[in-house]
This record gives sequence, structure tokens and C-alpha cells, in this order.
Amino acid sequence: MSTQKKHVNAPLVVIEGNVGAGKSTFLRLIGEQLNAQLVFEPNAQWQDVDGENLLEKFYEDSKRWAYSFQTYVFITRVQTQQEAAKINTQPLQILERSVYSDRFCFAKNSYEMGNLSSLEWKMYCKWFAWLVDTHVQKPIAFIYLRTSPEVCFKRLHKRNRFEEVNVTLDYLQRLDKKHEDWLIHGKEDLIKNIPVLVLDNNKDFESNELIRDEHLCEIVTFFEKVLHFPAKTVLKQN
Repeated sequence: MSTQKKHVNAPLVVIEGNVGAGKSTFLRLIGEQLNAQLVFEPNAQWQDVDGENLLEKFYEDSKRWAYSFQTYVFITRVQTQQEAAKINTQPLQILERSVYSDRFCFAKNSYEMGNLSSLEWKMYCKWFAWLVDTHVQKPIAFIYLRTSPEVCFKRLHKRNRFEEVNVTLDYLQRLDKKHEDWLIHGKEDLIKNIPVLVLDNNKDFESNELIRDEHLCEIVTFFEKVLHFPAKTVLKQN
């Protein structure tokens, strides 16, 4: 029987970035060196809803499936984070994406592109506001992997998920603007006071250990100076 102390309400930090930015890879490689529970995006659940691929349906016919997709994404994100928190033994929890990027980037973009109707957008915003206020743990910080749409597009094709075959550069440019408005220009009041660490993510960190070390150093400094977490708490001791 484990005697490790559970940290059910451990502080939550979120990795954000555009489609194809490399969030999963970044979290896996950087997370190996941190005292943190890593919570990855539950995209497997979107690819298999009792045998049906909701992610594929969304990209094939966004106007038909946008509301269904955004609703299910919200539910699975919250469920995944909360289930992970129940068994967490680390002083931190680091999450790949949040319901906030769903709201301020993806759902908002779907509405502006005409894939969510005015009524669907109003319903989404109403239940989102209530559920976030009553059921969602607010993060203490965001780490934004700032990546150009062109680099994201190249990485998207490199990973070659068949569901993403219809993703265009224009779509990524729209999402990039939403991320910039939200995380750089602070246009959304709901989470305006949460600190954001911005990392230049255009270089290939996956195959370059030096770049990963630079990012890790920036993260540790951010945790120390902004979040007041000492390095010995954040970094694994070799």
C-alpha cells in the first residue's frame, strides 16, 4: 500500500499553444525533469466515442459537429484533470491545454467562422461560465508555446494524423490570432490576472537538447520569481 501523500488540490499550470505547436512532446520531454503530475490532452477519447471518431467528424463537417465537439471536449478535459488530481502525489499538476483555450480560441473561432450558430454560441457561453465558476480548478499560470502558424502547419503534416488532413494554414492563422489576443494582449477579463510565461517555440526543441535546457531554465526561473516555487520543489533531483 502506497504511503505517498496525495495532493488532490495541487496548484495547476497549463501548457497552451496552437494546433501542431508540439504541446504533447514538450510536456513529455520537459515534464520528465519536473516534480509534477503530467496530464495530457484526452484526444483519444475524442477519436473513439463508443467506436465513432468525433475529432474526424468535426474536421470533416465543422458546421454540423462544432457544438457537439466543443461540448464533449469540455467534459472530457474537466473529467481527465479531476480524475488525475485524485491520485496525484506531486506538488504540481501540469495540464496540456485547458477549457479556457477551448472558450477563447477554438469555440470562439468556430462561432466567428459560422460553424456555431448564434444560439449555440450563447448556450455554450452560458454553461461554460457556470461550470467554470463551480466545477473547474483555476490555474495559477499558463505556459504559452508561441509558435508561428507556418511552423505549426509543418509540424502538423509531420505528425500526419489522418483526422487533421483538412486543417489549413488559414485555420491555424485564425487560431494563432486568438491565442495572441488572449495570452499576449490580455483581452479576456475572466483570467486576465493569471501570469503567462511565453516561450519562443519555433525552433526544434524535440531534437535539440540545448533548446530544451533553455526552456527548462526559463520555466524554473518563472516558477521561482513569479510563482514563488523554489527550484528544489520544481526540479527533480538527480
